[in-house]
Amino acid sequence: MIRDIVLHLDHDQSNDPMRDHALSIAATLEAHVTGVAFAYEPELSANLMPNFPIEKLAERRAESEQMANETIARFNAAATRNRLSAEYRLVMEYEAGIAGTFARLARYSDLSIVTQSNPDGVNNDALIEASLFDAGRPLVVIPYIQEGVLELDRLVCCWDGSSAAARAINDALPLLAKASNVELLTVLDEKANGVQHEIDGVEMASHLARHKVKVDVKSVPAADLDLASVILSYAADCSASMIVMGSYGHPRLREAILGGTTSGILSSMTVPVFMSH
Repeated sequence: MIRDIVLHLDHDQSNDPMRDHALSIAATLEAHVTGVAFAYEPELSANLMPNFPIEKLAERRAESEQMANETIARFNAAATRNRLSAEYRLVMEYEAGIAGTFARLARYSDLSIVTQSNPDGVNNDALIEASLFDAGRPLVVIPYIQEGVLELDRLVCCWDGSSAAARAINDALPLLAKASNVELLTVLDEKANGVQHEIDGVEMASHLARHKVKVDVKSVPAADLDLASVILSYAADCSASMIVMGSYGHPRLREAILGGTTSGILSSMTVPVFMSH
């Protein structure tokens, strides 16, 4: 069950539609949501820091704290409008690091939610990585172009028979149970044994059926496209409202973790992605 959600709050007011989508996820699951806003440490180059006026540094910190408080005020108003059980955290632990602090907070929840990095705006890559690999909890990444509330018309679950994919599907069960349509998608490429994957899909579909989740098993060829492109194209063609997938890699290989399929999905996603590691 998902009863406790932690949501990262971006200062930029243009990201409020993503926040509202996150709140709609909480409403759908009847979950408590904690909005977390950070007061950021000013970024200064090493050569500027020793001679940078202390009063100016304090001013920049105060400005960041003010922006965080304004972000929290908008969050509280939105949560009240949606009649949600909600609370907020203003975090000013500069030395601990934003990503690490958020990941620790996420450990005390069932699900964390972060907005996708925007090439022309906020960069949440470190936050997403820490949430995936340090929190031990599933994560929903919301596209920076997201508008409207959560709709569970069609969820696409990526399935390759792996433990990561199984974990993601299990973690997403509260949403799958509420979805009108769930598709179990296997991408067949030259590395995959198509027959075995189809059998695995049938077995997983049977398992989900015992949770009263009706699943259609689908398989598509990879052709000449990379896996991320195939998944995103399929999701667009079937008008999916969310993608569920496992995230792969090992903490010691972080430079490669957010490469490949995971990176491709996170950089080009147009619908929310539910991920587990």
